[in-house]
Amino acid sequence: MLVTFKTDAHADIIMFGDVALTLLKLMGQSGRVPGALLALDIPVALERLKAAVAEHPHDSLDPAPRAGVRQSQDEEGAGRHVSLANRALPLIDLLTKAAERGKNVIWES
Repeated sequence: MLVTFKTDAHADIIMFGDVALTLLKLMGQSGRVPGALLALDIPVALERLKAAVAEHPHDSLDPAPRAGVRQSQDEEGAGRHVSLANRALPLIDLLTKAAERGKNVIWES
């Protein structure tokens, strides 16, 4: 599953479903897709996400391997993980722009 985050203040962002759900939960959301944040609620969600990233910036946040798909040795190699800080950066940017412009954010699969 892919999750698309949308707002009138920023270009759409598409993430792997499990990564998006983790970030949504770090923001204090239920993790349900579809979902939305009203403009008034974005600053609190944004601060929660930033705090979680600041606490564990180097933790790996890779998408779960798809069932039945074998990874190559290159894909399994060490040092090829994407950190929580890097995964969260586009969403933090989207939420920041939405908050600055007073726009709602929605996400859907």
